Amino acid sequence: MGQLHRGGVLAAVLGLALATTASAPAVAGSGPDHYRNPITADFADTFADPVVVRGDDGLWYAYGTSDPLREGEKQAHRVPTARSADLVHWTYVGDAFAADQRPAWAAPGAAFWAPDVRRVGDHWVMYVTVTDTNVSADTFDTAIGAATAPTPTGPWTFADAPVVAPRPGGGGGYLWTIDPSQFTDVDGRNYLYFGSYYGGISVTELSADGLRAVGTPNLVAVDNKFEGSYVLRHDGWYYLFASTANCCAGPATGYSVHVGRSRSPRGPFVDRDGLRLDASRAGGTPVLTQNGNRWIGTGHNGFLTDLSGQDWIVYHAIDRADPYLDEPFGINERPMLIDRLDWIGGWPTVNAGAGPSEGFRPAPVTTARLDERFTDTGLGGWRTGGGTWRVTDGTLTGTGTATSRTSVGGDVRAEADLRLTGAASAGLRLGRVDVRVDGGRLVAAEAGGASASVALPAGIDLADRHNLAVEVRGRQLVAELSPARLGDQLAVVTLRLTHPTAGPLTLLATGGPAGFDNVSATRLYRPAKHPVAPPRVGPLLPGWSDEFDDGLDPAWQWVRQNPDATVRDGALRWPVESSDLTGTGNTAGVLLRDAPTGDYVAETKVTLDLGEETVRNFQQAGMIAYVDDDRFARLTQVAIWNTRQVEYGYELPFAGQPVYGGNIVGTPATTTWLRLAHHVDPATGEHEFRAASSRDGAHWTWGGVWTFPADTTPRIGLVAHGGANPPVTAEFDYLRFYR
Repeated sequence: MGQLHRGGVLAAVLGLALATTASAPAVAGSGPDHYRNPITADFADTFADPVVVRGDDGLWYAYGTSDPLREGEKQAHRVPTARSADLVHWTYVGDAFAADQRPAWAAPGAAFWAPDVRRVGDHWVMYVTVTDTNVSADTFDTAIGAATAPTPTGPWTFADAPVVAPRPGGGGGYLWTIDPSQFTDVDGRNYLYFGSYYGGISVTELSADGLRAVGTPNLVAVDNKFEGSYVLRHDGWYYLFASTANCCAGPATGYSVHVGRSRSPRGPFVDRDGLRLDASRAGGTPVLTQNGNRWIGTGHNGFLTDLSGQDWIVYHAIDRADPYLDEPFGINERPMLIDRLDWIGGWPTVNAGAGPSEGFRPAPVTTARLDERFTDTGLGGWRTGGGTWRVTDGTLTGTGTATSRTSVGGDVRAEADLRLTGAASAGLRLGRVDVRVDGGRLVAAEAGGASASVALPAGIDLADRHNLAVEVRGRQLVAELSPARLGDQLAVVTLRLTHPTAGPLTLLATGGPAGFDNVSATRLYRPAKHPVAPPRVGPLLPGWSDEFDDGLDPAWQWVRQNPDATVRDGALRWPVESSDLTGTGNTAGVLLRDAPTGDYVAETKVTLDLGEETVRNFQQAGMIAYVDDDRFARLTQVAIWNTRQVEYGYELPFAGQPVYGGNIVGTPATTTWLRLAHHVDPATGEHEFRAASSRDGAHWTWGGVWTFPADTTPRIGLVAHGGANPPVTAEFDYLRFYR
C-alpha cells in the first residue's frame, strides 16, 4: 500500500506483527549469475508495492506505487515503470501516467498506489488504487481503477468507470478499497482481490474484459489484519498471500507476508494449522518476514517464474539504517527486493524459510541454452519440415515443424508464447513427447505411450497470446497454459512417461499457421526440500526460571509495580492495566528479571480471555525484552479491534522521539504459549530476539526478529496492559529459560 496518515482504524494496526526465519548464509561470488538486494538501486531509492510481468519482447517490466524515486527529488512519479533483461539490473523507462492524467471520476489530487498489471486478451490491463474520487468530499474515498495499453509501457488509457467504486464504511468514512490484484482461473473467469485493514480483503468476479466488477464480492481475509493480497494457483490449490502489520513505521516497520490456501478462488482460505484467514482469531502461515539482517518491513509482494521454473517473490522492504526517503518521519524508503520462493510440504516460503537476503545470491535464470526471441529473420538455428515458416515482427509463424538445433538434456523446462492464428493444433515436442493445444484441450502424449488431456476454458480465444510451459523431471511431465505466467493457469496437464525425455525441442502446428515467440529450453530448477531449522530449544535453566509455585521469586524487579498482581496456586495473576508503554506515556507496569548470557530461549504460558469479534482495544498480556521504556520488544496476545492477534511490537528511539511498530506471530488461543529466542550476532554484537507462539505448547509458529544494540543489556519480563474495560485478568503459569 502507499503512505498513509494512520488514524481511526489504522491506529489499531500500528502495532501489528508477523513471522520470520533464521538469517540465510551469504553466497560467495558476485559475478553475472548472482545478485544482491535491493535490485532497484540502479534507478531508485524507493519502489514500493512492486509487481513484475514479462512482456511480449521477452523483457521484464516492474511497476511501483507513486512516490519520488530518489532522495531529494520530492516530486512523485505516477506509477514508475522499469525494464530489465535479467531481473537484476533495472532501468527506469517512464511513468505510466502523465502529471495531469487521471480518470474523470478521480479528484484532481488523487494518487495512484499499488498497481497490478496483467495480460487480458490481446492487451494489458493495469489495476491501480485511486486514493481520492469525486464521489464525496472525503479525501480518502478510495477506489480501484483500470487502464489498458497495447504494451507494458503504454500508452495507458483509463477506463471510464472504476472497477470497484468507493464503499461507505459502517464505522464512518469509506472502506479502504486499495491494493488490487487480478487472477484468472482455469475456467477462464477473472477475479479481482482488493482491500485492507478497514474492510478486510474481498474478491469479486470481473467481466470478460476485466474492466467491471460483476456479481457480489465476498470477504476472504479479516479486516484489521491483512492487505496487499496476491493470489496464485499451485498444485490445484489457490494461495492467498497477504501482508500484515504497518507498512510504514520507519525503523520499527514489521510488515511481512502470510498465506492461506483454498480449493476455490473465493475461499475460505486456511493456513497450515487449518485456521481461516477471515475469522476473528485469523490464521496465516508466515512466508516472508525479517530475520535480523539489514531488511525490515518485508511485504506487499508480487510473483514470477524464471525460465528454469523456479518461482520468485518480489516485494519491498526498509533498510533499518536508512528508513526514510528524505528526512525522519517523511516517506518511508521501500526499494524492491527479489528472493527465491520455495514450496516445501505444500506451502510457500522464502529461501527455504531463511527470509530476505542481504548478501550475494544466485540470480534468476533469464537466459537459456535455447533462448529464441526471433529478433532477426534468419532461421539458422532451426530445421523446418512439412510446411512454411517465416519470422515477422519478432514472431515465428508457420505450419509443420521447426526443430531447434540446440538440445538440452536431463530434467528440462521449455516454454513458448503461442498464438493459433489458423492452426487446429499447435504446441511443443520434447523428444518423444508432444504437448499441444488441440481441439479445445491441452493434450500431452508420449510416442507409443500414454496420453492425458484437460479441457480449456469455454470461449478462450487461442488467437490471443498465451504461454505454454512444459516441465519434465525424471519421468513426470507437467504442462500448463496461462495468459501471463503469474500462477494463473488456464489448464494444467500431467503425464507419467515411460522414459525420461531426450532430444531437441520442436515447434508444431497443423491445420494452419501458429505463431511462436520467446521460445526457451533449459535445465529445470532443483527444488529446496528441507526448511531452515527453527531456533533450538535446549535444556531448562532452573536457576533463571520461575514456576510461580511459592510467591514471587526475589530475582524479579518491578518498573511501576502493580499491587494487584499476585502469585497464588502456581500462577501469577495480573489484572490487565489501563496503561501502555508506547509513545511518551510509559504508564504500564513491567515485571523484569535478568537474562542469561549467550543464546537462550525464554518461554511463558499466558491465559487471557479476550473473547472474539468484539472491540477491546488494546488489551494484551505476554512477554517483553526490555532495555527501557523507549526500547523494547513486546510479544503479547492482543485484541486489535475485532481481531485477536499475537503481536510482536517494537519501540526504539529515533530522531529524538520513540517510534513504534510491530509484526504478527501466529494466532492466539485463550491460552497461548510465547517464546523469545535470543542470539548475539557474532559480527555486530547485536542482540537478536526472534519470536514464536503456540496454541498448544507443542506446535510453534516462528516469526520475526527485532534487534537491540550491542551496548545494551536487555532483560526479560512480563506485561499485562492496554485497557481495563471490560476487566480481565492475565494468568501466567511460568517464565522459563532454556539454553
